[in-house]
Amino acid sequence: MNTAVNVNVVHESEAQRQHARVRIPAKLRYLDGNREPHEVKVDDLSAGGLSFHAPKPLAEGEVLRGRLQFVVDNLGLSMDVELLVRTNSRDTGRTGAEFQNLEPRDIATLRHIITSHLSGELISAGDVLSTLQRDNFTKARKQKDGGSGLTAFGRLRAVTVTAGVFVVGLVAFGFVAKSLYGLYFVSHAEAGVVAVPTTNVTMPRDGSVQSLVENGASVAKGAPLATFNTSMLDLLKGHLDDSQLEPAKVEELFGKQLSGTLTSPCDCVVSRQLVDDGQYASKGQPVFALIPRTSTPTIEARFSYRQFDEVKPGTRVNFQIAGEDEVRSGRITGSSSLDTDNLASDIRVQIKPDGGLPAELAGRPASVNSDRGPSLNWLIDKAVARGL
Repeated sequence: MNTAVNVNVVHESEAQRQHARVRIPAKLRYLDGNREPHEVKVDDLSAGGLSFHAPKPLAEGEVLRGRLQFVVDNLGLSMDVELLVRTNSRDTGRTGAEFQNLEPRDIATLRHIITSHLSGELISAGDVLSTLQRDNFTKARKQKDGGSGLTAFGRLRAVTVTAGVFVVGLVAFGFVAKSLYGLYFVSHAEAGVVAVPTTNVTMPRDGSVQSLVENGASVAKGAPLATFNTSMLDLLKGHLDDSQLEPAKVEELFGKQLSGTLTSPCDCVVSRQLVDDGQYASKGQPVFALIPRTSTPTIEARFSYRQFDEVKPGTRVNFQIAGEDEVRSGRITGSSSLDTDNLASDIRVQIKPDGGLPAELAGRPASVNSDRGPSLNWLIDKAVARGL
């Protein structure tokens, strides 16, 4: 048995034409390389090209631009075409050309004319117009190459854009989560201030004041704070009889001045001077506000009445004093009290800091909040309670 393979045998599917050729009455007008116009009869036509007998030889690879004309229902149908010369017989003049850069509507028209001619149907103008109006092409399928078609720069750009979108999404998610956490688990005070017990030094007589210390200075008990000048008449007021109230005597007493000294009642820090130097002060008017050195500053905060269950005594809070970056912690002490001026809205609480506060911070505003949401300690307590 001869099993030798004949390498000269070609399968029919390997040699079949790509497009069917038909003979349709048509004309071609074109310009050759010398820009001379020619009109020839089309020998056969297919969706990929046509053949005709050229009056002058054409070079293979030459590009021709012309117009292909048909007659449909006694109406002329023409289309502009671009042809690439593939074959040219110098003996017979037969030339085969391939269509180049055909538009989708021209391809649809050619296929309709060829298909109708092969099936033996009459070609009408209405059928041609209907073919031009509908979409005869589908979108190309996406190639799933796994990014193998991208260059190194393209892959880097794609990874960068993806990472950027991921980071932006992560930041947005964190912002929304933080906002929701602050809305449902954090109670914010409407106002807060650093409070310390103060001692006021008042004016013993009507007169003018001249300070001897500056704000923030430490003074010992009995140390001089300021001097004051008062009129002798004011000192003796209520102790003069009628004989001593003569105009000349009163004028003499009014012109005499008596000096005195204001002293510190404790070991304190000068918080504020309430009367400027050289200014007149009435008897009993506070001149200095002093803070005892042994006093411990606390935080006084005001919460809304709706937060009644969230600011009970013993509740831990966080606070930040104006001018500082450090966030401190403390605990609500004593009983919460209502603001007597506005019973329906405010609850005032006192907060004892975990660490000592400098007395110089007295009077500064503070931001106070109570975080009652889940934390690491909260999770540990829950785990211990369940015996884990």
